[in-house]
Amino acid sequence: MIHFIGAGPGAADLITVRGRDLIARCPVCLHAGSLVAPEILSWCPSDARIVDTAPLSLDAIIAVMAEAHAAGQEVARLHSGDLSIWSAVAEQTRRLDRLGIPYDLTPGVPSFAAAAAVLGRELTVPELAQSVVLTRTSGRASAMPETERLAAFAATRATLAIHLSIHVIDAVAAELIPHYGPDCPAAVVFRATWPDERVLRGTLATLSAQVAAAGLERTALILVGPALGATEFRESALYAVDYDRRFRPGGAVAAPVGPPSR
Repeated sequence: MIHFIGAGPGAADLITVRGRDLIARCPVCLHAGSLVAPEILSWCPSDARIVDTAPLSLDAIIAVMAEAHAAGQEVARLHSGDLSIWSAVAEQTRRLDRLGIPYDLTPGVPSFAAAAAVLGRELTVPELAQSVVLTRTSGRASAMPETERLAAFAATRATLAIHLSIHVIDAVAAELIPHYGPDCPAAVVFRATWPDERVLRGTLATLSAQVAAAGLERTALILVGPALGATEFRESALYAVDYDRRFRPGGAVAAPVGPPSR
């Protein structure tokens, strides 16, 4: 069995308990180079074969998995963040399907969620933004489909989490300003939850200069949208006194009843 595991955004303690336990029992571990915290690899069995996949081709990675499977060994395959986006898991599982090798997937904390936590912000705010768009710009490894353009997403004024694009921050800002305006809140989070984490807060008009001054060129997430700076907004009805719902028939209790919890 090949266990694909989302290792989280950086900090070792942000991996799931399931992921940690799988790592601890697998005699073979493949990991995505410097994108996975070294502390996570310390959970591998003492005699585990640990393979850094950064210099390997897809063929070579699959060969290691196939060899381990033939020997009856379980494999922990670690990817940074979460497996559901930009993980290159799909091309690996397609190969495994063709070879008849079983696998499962364990999700991880995605980088956009870690960045939001670092900023201390909810990305969906009542009546300002109720959607989060996870996107990127074209790169050497993978081009963007023609229909997926920043301007099209920006027209919705949703919160944008723009990955793998810090190197083209000028172009990103230029494309977004006509839709959000130059004063729209924006932020860059570099290596969220890692010891060298850095945070830049500004607007679409100021962010490019801030990134240039900080010398950030990779491993950073761009977040844009009104929700990032919202202070005056309508509260949702979720906790309203008169909001009647299945688990709170008749509405909410206006104030705590009884002695305080200890």
